Amino acid sequence: MRLYTIILLTLILSLSVSTAFAKQGQITCSGSTTVLPIAQAAAEAFMDKHPNINISVRGGGSGVGIAALQNGTVQIANSSRPMKSKEMSACKSKGINPVGYAVANDAIAIVVHKSNPVKNLTLKQIKDIYTGKISNWKALGGPSLPIVVVSRDVASGTFEDFNEKALGGAKVVASAQLLASNNAVVSAVASTPGAVGYAGLGYITDGINVVNVDNITPSETSAKNGSYQLARKLYMFTNGKASGDVGIFIGWLQSAEGQAIVKDQGFIPLD
Repeated sequence: MRLYTIILLTLILSLSVSTAFAKQGQITCSGSTTVLPIAQAAAEAFMDKHPNINISVRGGGSGVGIAALQNGTVQIANSSRPMKSKEMSACKSKGINPVGYAVANDAIAIVVHKSNPVKNLTLKQIKDIYTGKISNWKALGGPSLPIVVVSRDVASGTFEDFNEKALGGAKVVASAQLLASNNAVVSAVASTPGAVGYAGLGYITDGINVVNVDNITPSETSAKNGSYQLARKLYMFTNGKASGDVGIFIGWLQSAEGQAIVKDQGFIPLD
């Protein structure tokens, strides 16, 4: 009986140690589709340097990532916006203490079809388009063509940021196409002559035109100095101060080596 007990305890201890090491070498993160290409590229480069660490990256939208952090199913929530006070409260009610780390700068670019001659829109005009007050490009100096409004869905941090900074919280017109990712928005605009949409800088392609906002082009300079009014930071949130493998990963992403990956992905480094 004593020998059986010793063997059983040994097996339990071995299983516990194996589980602890598995958790230690595993990082899971999900959330913003804007942050997604940065997180994926950074994870691949980091795992090459640290083969004992595995990083799993998923999208879903900023709200999805924050909810996952709140529920304790991920270690990192990627977000293209700051966390809301109600999200902070919901996290803390479950014993989660969110701490945010800026990992990149970005600008929400307003995009139109390649054939559209409109080069500049004011913030007021953008609001009027997205709330349905302006419905034809002719009113903006463009062709006589109905405007097809393309937007992100409500789980998106990009939608939240755009809604706050460009629309002042106003409701998007009911006819708008609500899409689940930056890629989907860019693809819809590229294939629809009358479309207008918005996306992070890292998703801009040659198949669309970027429109200036109040005569300011979205760029590294205008985003950092604040002259482009739709500039923002991109974040990773953790439960408490990032430590262990998670802390090493985020610290590396914020370093010069990690920020080079941010730039390679079409976004703007922190410094």
